Amino acid sequence: MAKTKNRPGFVCTECGWTSARWVGRCGECQTWGSVVEEGAPKLTQVQSNVPESKAVPIAEVSARAATRAKTGVGELDRVLGDGLVPGAVVLLAGEPGVGKSTLLLEVAARWAKAGRRTLYVSGEESAAQVRLRAGRTDALAEELYLAAETDLGTVLGHIEEVEPSLMVLDSVQTVGTAEADGSPGGVTQVREVTGALVRVAKRRGMAVMIVGHVTKDGNIAGPRLLEHLVDVVLAFEGDKHSGFRMVRATKNRFGPADEVGCFEMAENGIIEVPDPSGLFTSRHDEPVSGTCVTVTLEGRRPLLAELQALVAPSNLQSPRRTTHGIESSRLAMVLAVVERRGGIKLYSRDVYASTVGGARVSDPGADLAIAVAVASAAINKAVPRSLIALGEIGLAGELRRVPGTERRLSEAARLGFTEAVVPTESSKDRVGRQETRDGMTVHRVTTLGQALAVLDLLPSGGSRSTDRKPEAAEDTIADPPLLHKERLAQVLQELERQFGSETG
Repeated sequence: MAKTKNRPGFVCTECGWTSARWVGRCGECQTWGSVVEEGAPKLTQVQSNVPESKAVPIAEVSARAATRAKTGVGELDRVLGDGLVPGAVVLLAGEPGVGKSTLLLEVAARWAKAGRRTLYVSGEESAAQVRLRAGRTDALAEELYLAAETDLGTVLGHIEEVEPSLMVLDSVQTVGTAEADGSPGGVTQVREVTGALVRVAKRRGMAVMIVGHVTKDGNIAGPRLLEHLVDVVLAFEGDKHSGFRMVRATKNRFGPADEVGCFEMAENGIIEVPDPSGLFTSRHDEPVSGTCVTVTLEGRRPLLAELQALVAPSNLQSPRRTTHGIESSRLAMVLAVVERRGGIKLYSRDVYASTVGGARVSDPGADLAIAVAVASAAINKAVPRSLIALGEIGLAGELRRVPGTERRLSEAARLGFTEAVVPTESSKDRVGRQETRDGMTVHRVTTLGQALAVLDLLPSGGSRSTDRKPEAAEDTIADPPLLHKERLAQVLQELERQFGSETG
């Protein structure tokens, strides 16, 4: 006989959290006023059942049913691991207006144009509104079926009627069911809707792509269980002031979870960017001081990024440190090392650092490029346009290798760069060793000072010749500003007048 235990208590109508006493705020989902009195769920001893199918050795399971299918969007296929697996459930999350609906409508259209039946369910727009957007982005296809529904039961009915091989739901927070408590978008509703779609996807071998909202903190709205239920979690990132978009896989049961895909928003929809490096570099006819190019790794994909710096005299007691696309704490650390280990005084100067094209650089491998750009701006001396700098800087001024160095160098060589400054591969490497690979001269250094010397960016001059002379040494290695000395003299005179005593 099954053993049961029933205790009266309180339960949250949003997430199902239980408590022995009433509280005003749920201890799990932090929702106010959602805890009501109710009997706690019964704990029943589960009996064994006869399985519908027998377990078989894994080698005897056919893999044909899991053959990948191309979506038609190359950059998305790259992130998914070369296509969609039948029965896979993919969650695409991103901020409002980033282009989630546009991207998945394009995927649905290309899937349907390949002769595969597709169902697009919209809970946020009417069918006419989706049709209008599809016409603007050339996303019309005969095999693409459209429905505007917010009830889970009706959505499942459309699936039974259309029998698609791909179903797109926009979005999971707008669909609800009367079988679960709470309103659509609530924790319980999102869990039930996602669970039902996962079950039907596995049973029918139908791929499902779901749009998900994010909170103001950037987290996916809904229970954490949502990310565990689905097979793939994709983050759609981008700046509203820039047309560049990036899809990043944070979870992928069928492929690598560190791939990224690049897109660009245009008037006629979203387009792929197979080679996005040109978006993050500027084009100068002549070398300009204060610029340096590096190669970052977004997942496993190398991307070129140009770092720019401007160093100017400051009249403020606390000079400005302004960044765009670079972490301010990272810049502060690099500036301290440049001043202490490179001998370039920056305490009386404003420093501005930025990336080109709205890129956001958080890769530690960009430290050396930031330092080179700052040093170049400080002494007003440009580095060659065909040069890249790679390496993480330590507080002692040492340079550390970063993951994927060879891949980064290969990408730079492919794009026409002929010179690189990188950390040594091991402590046994000879300092200043040069090597040539793929037509690129690679300088191996161990410290920031050696890197600046190779580029002739040290205040006292370097080993490389240049046609452009740096500014006077007094401008780079200077005593405290005269303004501070004059102010100190004024304070001493004022004290002497007030107290009539010698102040020394």
